[in-house]
Amino acid sequence: MLNNIIGTITSVGKPTVTGGTLSSDATYYYRAFTAGGTLGISGGSLACDVLVIAGAGGGGAGQYSAGGGGGAGGVFYATSQTFASNQTVTIGGGGAGGSYASNTNGSSGSDSSLGSLTVGVAGGGGGKGATNGINGGSGGGAGAATSTTGGSSTQTGTGGTGYGFAGGNATATTAAAGGGGSGAVGANGASLLAGDGGAGRNTWSSWLSAAGLGVSGFVAGGGGGANGYSTPSVGGSGGGGAGAGYNTVIPIAGTANTGSGGGGGGGTSATYGDGKSGGSGLVMVRYLKTAV
Repeated sequence: MLNNIIGTITSVGKPTVTGGTLSSDATYYYRAFTAGGTLGISGGSLACDVLVIAGAGGGGAGQYSAGGGGGAGGVFYATSQTFASNQTVTIGGGGAGGSYASNTNGSSGSDSSLGSLTVGVAGGGGGKGATNGINGGSGGGAGAATSTTGGSSTQTGTGGTGYGFAGGNATATTAAAGGGGSGAVGANGASLLAGDGGAGRNTWSSWLSAAGLGVSGFVAGGGGGANGYSTPSVGGSGGGGAGAGYNTVIPIAGTANTGSGGGGGGGTSATYGDGKSGGSGLVMVRYLKTAV
């Protein structure tokens, strides 16, 4: 007697994905998280690319001096990630600007994450006058002095690629340095010229365009340092806040959900001397339309 053995073929279904704000282009779906939540995955495994941007540092105070710009939130990017279950999303907040009344450094931001593997490291706060910048995903800019240093970048790239740069140094008592950005170091503060914030990156401009996020395709720019004179600095591309012009130009906060640093303060009142807050972070996931 002939016995036939028939194998069983198991079909693996495509996953259902939920969470965040959904957008698309001709090839991909994007899910953007501007607040904490859950990337929901059920019915199969999701192959995707991941972008995680941490909250940025606030600018340092300038109490009769000039504060450094806040460092951008660290950026982490990973391709070909596979998730088979729900993933918790954490969005880092931007750090507060330094207080004129208390003469404080800018506060560092908070980390952003997707699950347990992908982490953007918080941006460092800018130094108050005559104080070093703080280490972070991108480092905070140095406060005005003849020999203060910017914070270093502590962003890692384990499992993907990390982006972050150091804050600038200060070499004069009249001008603070810019915070580091995801694309470049913060500019030094020297003589009559405050340091601009380090540039952000536009590597993910197609993602950002689809989701209506970022600033002209850029994210994670450094905050500008304050000037002891009237000419303000410029924040780094991607939403970095400009630094103060002493008693003439009010500093600017980093743009929300870009991970961009806040501008440093400088003046003889809180209006000009308070540093400004860094921008909150962002998490995005990209996957092929044919994958779901």
